[in-house]
Amino acid sequence: MATRTLGRSGIAVGPLALGGNVFGWTIDEAASFRVLDGFVAAGLNLIDTADVYSVWVPGHTGGESETVIGKWLKSSGARDRVVIATKVGLEVGGEKGLSRAHILRSAERSLNRLGVDAIDLYQAHQDDPTVPLEETLGAFGELIAQKKVRAIGASNYTAARLAEALAVSAAKNLPRYECLQPNYNLCDRSGYEADLEPLCRKEVVGVIPYYSLAAGFLTGKYRTAADLAKSARGAKVGKSYLNDRGLKVLAAVDAVAGELKVSLAQVAIAWLIARPGITAPIASATTPEQLAELVAATKLTLSPDAVAKLDAASA
Repeated sequence: MATRTLGRSGIAVGPLALGGNVFGWTIDEAASFRVLDGFVAAGLNLIDTADVYSVWVPGHTGGESETVIGKWLKSSGARDRVVIATKVGLEVGGEKGLSRAHILRSAERSLNRLGVDAIDLYQAHQDDPTVPLEETLGAFGELIAQKKVRAIGASNYTAARLAEALAVSAAKNLPRYECLQPNYNLCDRSGYEADLEPLCRKEVVGVIPYYSLAAGFLTGKYRTAADLAKSARGAKVGKSYLNDRGLKVLAAVDAVAGELKVSLAQVAIAWLIARPGITAPIASATTPEQLAELVAATKLTLSPDAVAKLDAASA
């Protein structure tokens, strides 16, 4: 499968990333292994997780997803075929933020759970304005110097803060964020496209958007209020997407999917993959069947007319 490069890092990834938030949460270890096996078998390689997954589940303490991925890496022998991305910064065990001390401690914990010598892409999960960017980037630099991290990225940064971070990296000779992970999909466009997209394209920063399927809304699974009880993500869908604009977008995805005789998820992912500047949208799967649908999206080319229809409905 054709690959793309994460920013200027030299790390080559497939055009679709596998979201690890479901591992150890909505699917157990055995089911997670089946999805991970299928992902690699399909020729894809970027697996995204975070130390905080899935601390929100009663009885969980964080690190559950990393632990599942670590066990899979050990049993599958697939370490050299995958790119492992994880994150630091959200609260886990009463600690949070992007201070040097917290980053260094968290990195060791993630390395241990994943059972790897190095994290390929280590990302700041969200901006921490209480810590100087020079301290945060310096801590990441220490990890890179120790060969415990290959490249770094940022998630949920504003364009202004990302630009400031890139400037600090250049001025202080520190590692730079090679990748941005924003919320971006057919239903959520303005927040990324207005300022972040032009900045990332100008600075050659890779982009791996999350919520690629708008928490499942763009699969067509949720069409009425009654549908919201179908999964753990229903509340998010009801609050953000089940409205007049969301249904207008869904109607356009329906129309394109019907014309091409493919699923709605394939259309939504294919639209993202084709967007200029996008490296690899992130999507999660809980079954091999769902995964196959996502993989199929990497082989789907939308016509200019189809893209125009989707753009108009989601503008």
